[in-house]
Amino acid sequence: MAISLTERYRHKIVTAEQLREIIGAPPRKKRVIMCHGVFDVVHPGHVRHLLYAKSKADTLVCSLTADKHISKGAHRPHIPQELRAANLAAFEMVDYVVIDTNAKPLENIQIIQPDYFAKGFEYTAVGMPPKTAEEAAIVEAYGGEMIFTPGDIVYSSTSLINLAPPTIQYEKLQLVMERYGVTFDKMRSTIDGMIGKKVHVIGDTIVDSYTQCAMIGGQTKTPTMSVLFERKQDFVGGAAIVAKHLRAAGADVTFTTVLGEDALKDFVLEDLEQAGIDTMAIIDSTRPTVNKNAIVVGGYRLLKVDTLDNRSISDTILGQMTSAVANVPVDAVVYSDFRHGIFNRRTIPEFTRALPAGVYKVADSQVASRWGNITEFQGFDLITPNEREARFALGDQDSGIRPLASQLYDKSACKLLMLKLGERGMLVCRGADHESLDSFYVIDTFVEHLVDPVGAGDALLAYSTLAMLVSQDDALASILGAMAAACECEYDGNIPITTEAMHRKIDLVEKRVNFG
Repeated sequence: MAISLTERYRHKIVTAEQLREIIGAPPRKKRVIMCHGVFDVVHPGHVRHLLYAKSKADTLVCSLTADKHISKGAHRPHIPQELRAANLAAFEMVDYVVIDTNAKPLENIQIIQPDYFAKGFEYTAVGMPPKTAEEAAIVEAYGGEMIFTPGDIVYSSTSLINLAPPTIQYEKLQLVMERYGVTFDKMRSTIDGMIGKKVHVIGDTIVDSYTQCAMIGGQTKTPTMSVLFERKQDFVGGAAIVAKHLRAAGADVTFTTVLGEDALKDFVLEDLEQAGIDTMAIIDSTRPTVNKNAIVVGGYRLLKVDTLDNRSISDTILGQMTSAVANVPVDAVVYSDFRHGIFNRRTIPEFTRALPAGVYKVADSQVASRWGNITEFQGFDLITPNEREARFALGDQDSGIRPLASQLYDKSACKLLMLKLGERGMLVCRGADHESLDSFYVIDTFVEHLVDPVGAGDALLAYSTLAMLVSQDDALASILGAMAAACECEYDGNIPITTEAMHRKIDLVEKRVNFG
């Protein structure tokens, strides 16, 4: 059984209103001092600051800035607010911890009205900053006093994080599991419950080819590389690999796609038949089956040759595909958009209107090298863009991750947003009330040994979709999606993740959480 990170100290973590009820209004018999900060990695400077503050009063209150208001970097805070609160509450000298949902501590200072408000000495070293002056004005207005703790060394959480960010993915996982009642047994039963779920995947099929070569040399007169062909391997990818992930998880999968009249069409259909997928392929003789051929030399991609036609599908093909969407009885529909002609501004509204009532609606729009916008999929139950796709959709390269996620959630009108952050894991936005402390949480990556990250998002999409169908639990679905992505990263090539692989990953993560 994992040791709870918050249970022992949870009684110390309160709201400003609850704290005011506990300590009462001034004047008080017991003096109260309040400190405020981000506390993203508690360092010796923080400890000294808190010890000094405690020496000046009977009750020490630590107020910390909520995640959504931290702007020290696009991916900050490194440690989520619940864990930062637990870190502070674990100190013996700290009596109460408040997570401040406001951008500044002014409102909570007015509610709590501490006898003293403590700041570090650096806030007076070169004159009082404007924000500190605002705080001082409120404190002095009700008769409180500002205290500046002494010190000759200034530590920085930002510097420490930039130097060597702490690895705390399992602590973050525990917090999410505790908050939402997720257990490892629930994860296992959810995986087992995926068998027989009916999912319809619609999207672009891509055949990923890897042509292995050996370097011969270059021409002396022209900048031409010369390589020796060794072998070539073809893999079914794009939306088809999403279908294969779903099938590997035990789902009954229907896959609707467009293929060319060529040899790769036969390769795709045979591969999907062997996987047990019911494929509804529409053959368009005017376009090729999409093929992306990477020329690999010595483990490095020297060149990629694409064979494709990104023209929008015809009205006839669109009608055939939307008819399939409307008439195939399933639990979930997944639109897997790689922008090779099926999905675009003209067709997406038609695909959206074709969705059967009550079906779970999922969309993913990958725009690594093409135009595409995830917000064109309006009102879906789940969307899973990465950070680049989110910034592209919003035209926003500057905002921090949480404000970015809030904007995307609102603009797409989705119910659940899993924003993929690569090696940083993912940020989940689960509600429209972005002021709520419960609106976001972070799931870090569970990759043990990175081999090949290609296809991790496809695995996440498949397993999080099925987990939502089984459990209707976004936290559990996010965790299992992250685990599936981790499994994919630990394999060479984009191959379907089996339930056996997922059970092994769950066992390993449980062992890590229990300090194994």
